[in-house]
Amino acid sequence: MTTLRVIVDQMVAPVPGGVGRYTEELTRALIATAPANCEVEGIVSASSAEHYAELEAALPGLASLHKTTLPRRELAAAWQLGLAGGSGTGMIHAPGLLAPLRKHSIVNDGTQIAVTVHDVLAWTHPDALTPTTVAWTKAMVKRARKHADAVVVPSHAVATQLGEIVDLGDRIRVIGGGVGSGFRLPSNSSATEALAAALALPSEYIVTVGTLEPRKGVTALITALGLPGAPDLPLIVVGPDSWGELDLSSVADEAGLAPGRVRSMIGLTDEQLAVVIARASVLVFPSLEEGFALPIIQAFHLGTPVIHSDAPALVEAGGEAGLVVEREDARGYPERLGAALNRILGDQALASRLSIVGSDRARAFSWRDAAERVWQLHADL
Repeated sequence: MTTLRVIVDQMVAPVPGGVGRYTEELTRALIATAPANCEVEGIVSASSAEHYAELEAALPGLASLHKTTLPRRELAAAWQLGLAGGSGTGMIHAPGLLAPLRKHSIVNDGTQIAVTVHDVLAWTHPDALTPTTVAWTKAMVKRARKHADAVVVPSHAVATQLGEIVDLGDRIRVIGGGVGSGFRLPSNSSATEALAAALALPSEYIVTVGTLEPRKGVTALITALGLPGAPDLPLIVVGPDSWGELDLSSVADEAGLAPGRVRSMIGLTDEQLAVVIARASVLVFPSLEEGFALPIIQAFHLGTPVIHSDAPALVEAGGEAGLVVEREDARGYPERLGAALNRILGDQALASRLSIVGSDRARAFSWRDAAERVWQLHADL
């Protein structure tokens, strides 16, 4: 029996975040697509019995759960120094950079290690991360350069950026993600209507996903809505109400928007998020840089028209299914976003075409495809 050992620790981290969701979806798909005589084992740091039970419940079909001898913080520090930390050997896949990157031999002990780099924010936008995260990320990428057999990235955009930062030769592999298994509308229209009413969704609105962190471009979008001739629709921001000392109400007030026109929604379930995106007139994703474009793909999946920036990863994911807005000339960015909004909202034929093309584009992204490519990656190694 061949065992693929996946590091699932991020799923039970204090803040699992996007990498935690990525880990869960990919691992489920790896279990579902395991070739004959292959199985998936999870690797997790020393934790509580409750955490172990959570993992086993979330990942049905997992062959076993290998518990390391060290808790998460100590394990991360040990692996940063190249110490084993009780991880064992074998075919190891890390859905992040948390991995036992040390000298090993595929020939002698059968160990092969693939890690995942989701973005290069530690180099391009370090202010978006804590100093500790920046330092740890850079240190682990250095270890990956020395010891990883393969480095998975979610887009060709990240592959290009990472290749300019560190020489990984031909070890970079582009494997994207997909829409989460729980991201779907309720089973019938009446249930969808009831959920929309419970969420107090307006009849028409614009939706975006992000925070007031400058890189996300949400401030530019709010500013766009306050310009002369801008569409008079409310904006729902799927994300927190504040970032640092900034909050949505003050940013909206500075843009000249009426109180309550910009609203934050957090803590949504996958089903609730699907309803919010599906009922929007348009999803705007104005981010200046991303490693992957999940909100765009989610909107495509539901047939919601999309406006996005010309950040390389977004253009790559969007194909020609979204309306692209240039990021250059930051002062003019809100005006260009406003013009794009007016274009879609004022042209039903364009909105319908983007909805159809987007639905077709969504089929290019699936966790099953990602998992099959991960299995093939390790077979090639």
